[in-house]
Amino acid sequence: MWNYTDKVMEHFLNPRNVGKVDNPDGEAIVGNLSCGDALEISFSLDENKKIKDVKFKTFGCGSAIASSSVLTEMVKGKTLEEAEKITNHDIVDKLGGLPDKKIHCSVMGTDALHAAIANYRGEKPKDTNETKYEGTVVCHCFDVTDVKIRELAKENNLKTVDEITDYCKAGGSCGECREEIKQILDGLWKREKETSGKDISNQKTVLTFAQKVMKVQEVIEQEIRPALERDGGSIEFIDLSKDTVVVRLKGRCASCPSSKVTIKTFVEKKLKELVSEELKVEQE
Repeated sequence: MWNYTDKVMEHFLNPRNVGKVDNPDGEAIVGNLSCGDALEISFSLDENKKIKDVKFKTFGCGSAIASSSVLTEMVKGKTLEEAEKITNHDIVDKLGGLPDKKIHCSVMGTDALHAAIANYRGEKPKDTNETKYEGTVVCHCFDVTDVKIRELAKENNLKTVDEITDYCKAGGSCGECREEIKQILDGLWKREKETSGKDISNQKTVLTFAQKVMKVQEVIEQEIRPALERDGGSIEFIDLSKDTVVVRLKGRCASCPSSKVTIKTFVEKKLKELVSEELKVEQE
């Protein structure tokens, strides 16, 4: 049984903008019914070229429905350029977190949005039924190519096969491609290290302990707490011991059954991104 946040359950039980826009300016279908997930997005623009109406239809789980629903709410009133900047992490954050094994649902949402925008621009045929990537198909169960694996790995700093599976399901069915995925990841990060002269996951400026404490506090105050407060929660920095950050969740976050998901998919990820990849986060 998955532990979903209240926000996920809200969008799952009462999804917004379900259906298809009449005479859409852009539309696309991504995913594949044979693997259990498919998403269609359509939108229309107003006279100022901002998204006036957007709707979705999905064949998928509760996470897919919730991710699609919240995405449609996020893009309304935005220009296409603004909408394109929305990432799957933004979707996860807006939902207050998703289980690791359901992160691919948020990725499918951004894939569908980008495909629909590309369709509006005449860059892809309207009847495309999956997100197209150049390269060689590695996972035949879910039609994932080596190019997509490298792209997801670099964008999200993914280092393991299980992390790739969480983001695009590759390797999550028959398992025959897992060794090839591992080789792709090993080769990718080896080349990145050789090119940069150091492991790119550790390119943050070396901080003294005092500087690290101050940076952690700054990120919590300016980046993390405001996001949690928008959904009725909050967070308090308690301590930093070596590379372990201890925090206390407050408000709605304190009693949320998915607080561990929030810690890992949002708080820890944000601190790794903005302070140090070595950081781990624990609740008091």
